Amino acid sequence: MIDSISLDIESLLTAYRKAQLQPTDVIDEVYRRIAARLNDAVWIHLLPKAEAQAQALTGSNPDDLPLYGIPFAVKDNIDVAKMPTTAACPAYSYIPEKTATVVERLLQAGAILIGKTNLDQFATGLVGMRSPYGACSSVFNDDYISGGSSSGSAVAVAAGLVSFSLGTDTAGSGRVPAAFNNIVGLKPTRGVLSKSGVVPACRSLDCVSIFTLNCQDAALVWELARGFDKSDSYSRQVPPQIEEIPSSFFFGVPKADQLEFFGDVAAADLYEHGLQRLKDIGGKLVEIDFQPLHQAANLLYSGAWVAERLAAIQSFFETQADAIHPVVRQIISNGLRYTAVDTFKSFYALEALKQSLSQQWQKVNILALPTTGTIYTKAEVEADPITLNTNLGYYTNFVNLMDLCAIALPSGFRANGLPTGITLIGQAFQDAALCQLGKRYHHHMGGTCGKTTTLVRISA
Repeated sequence: MIDSISLDIESLLTAYRKAQLQPTDVIDEVYRRIAARLNDAVWIHLLPKAEAQAQALTGSNPDDLPLYGIPFAVKDNIDVAKMPTTAACPAYSYIPEKTATVVERLLQAGAILIGKTNLDQFATGLVGMRSPYGACSSVFNDDYISGGSSSGSAVAVAAGLVSFSLGTDTAGSGRVPAAFNNIVGLKPTRGVLSKSGVVPACRSLDCVSIFTLNCQDAALVWELARGFDKSDSYSRQVPPQIEEIPSSFFFGVPKADQLEFFGDVAAADLYEHGLQRLKDIGGKLVEIDFQPLHQAANLLYSGAWVAERLAAIQSFFETQADAIHPVVRQIISNGLRYTAVDTFKSFYALEALKQSLSQQWQKVNILALPTTGTIYTKAEVEADPITLNTNLGYYTNFVNLMDLCAIALPSGFRANGLPTGITLIGQAFQDAALCQLGKRYHHHMGGTCGKTTTLVRISA
């Protein structure tokens, strides 16, 4: 039955190849599901012509297009031609003439764009609460935050509205909402996915991220979306030879006194379960010193990179600051504190921390960290928006500064039904290898994906 169809990519492509479904059937069902959720703050713009996209595929061969008829969404700081890009700030809105490179590549692969999703304004936040278009909720409890800034993109996948979505990730925006919604969030190596046509938050650090129901879908979307783009000055080629993660591998874990769960005992217990799963699939635990990573994380909002957020929207900030969400305005205005001297001092501090971390990479293949130490209610974040947001970035804020890649995976549910996440972190360009290891972990864990009935496939 169409209303129970799984939107994971393999299921849809199999149904298309067997002529059990047509893209028009799937798109009709997607819009029915979206309507049934009513005003859930997921979407800023729905594309009325998605049906036409589906009809255009009718009669073509599903084997000719790797994403034939696959519905997806993009965060509304990523350009789609002729559609407004708002970055969740209506006064900032503009209508681009050109579609972002990464989106165009996915459309050419046969994917069907459904619409553009909500976010923390200017991609500044890990909570999903800083948008005039409303606050998304975790799909498991309306009282709890969805995570951000890619809030709508994560919820759209977790709720079974699209097969995959694009977000962005500067400080954890593609990982935190994955954890809070029981899905996979891939944060690629900086520059592997083009940022041409993406509103910058911190231009030197930003990444386009990928949300999916499983790791094989994340790997496929990454493979199709990546590639050098001369229009993006930060674009990078993936080297031809990348170190694989062996079947027997070493994973780094912070020392016990460096772990922080902010009083969430259940999250701490589920993290231990996640580490045991890694052992079960061939991993060996190695304690590392988390201090260099923690110090690097602090640089993101207590160093010169705050000024880069201001640089991204400086003219708008100078002329229309009152149009910016108060918390976002407070954060970005801190960029005025920093001088050029401060910037160079921050660069020097970061290089020293990278060198310290490089010694630890000699002992491990990956790092395995909680995606977040805890989760918060909307009311809690409303009462203390800065501190709690900082807490959520404890294990995420350093990753782009250190030029690492990461994949956020589900790691089980608390007794109250809220999910937790574990993140595997690799060195630059190990994106595909992380997806493969994540697939092994996810298969071992089993269960369902997001808040759908789709089971994690046990077969490799």
